[in-house]
Amino acid sequence: MKNTNTNGLFKAEKKNPADRMDQATLASRAILEQETAARQKKTARLRQLRLGQEAAEAASAAAAPAKKRKSPKRK
Repeated sequence: MKNTNTNGLFKAEKKNPADRMDQATLASRAILEQETAARQKKTARLRQLRLGQEAAEAASAAAAPAKKRKSPKRK
């Protein structure tokens, strides 16, 4: 009869702790890259909206006549 322990049937093989750390590092880097890409995309979108809004405000301010300021009445 064969020795069943040689093929790892009952005992789990010992894993190198560095392998687990490498897996965790790769996973965390992937998550950070995804978050960074999403943040940059959102920032670019919001910047375009802000610039468009500022341009619209500048155009409407230029089209509207300047309002005169009233001086306060003296008592």
